[in-house]
Amino acid sequence: MDAETMKLLASALAIGIGALGPAIGIGMIGSKAAEALGRNPEAESSIRTNMILAIAFAEAVAIYALVVALIIKFL
Repeated sequence: MDAETMKLLASALAIGIGALGPAIGIGMIGSKAAEALGRNPEAESSIRTNMILAIAFAEAVAIYALVVALIIKFL
């Protein structure tokens, strides 16, 4: 394999593996938020606010993985 092929493979692995963790995390966050709403519907605004904040932090990790993949690809 030449260097260009290795860069493309490394880039694909970086975004693929880097997006897997946040995807699982966001799914778990949504699941637990729905469970919490089922147990205590009166706390909807607090649960929703905390859920959106947690999803934003989890999504930031995927954005970091995208940046690393782009750096690998174009450097």
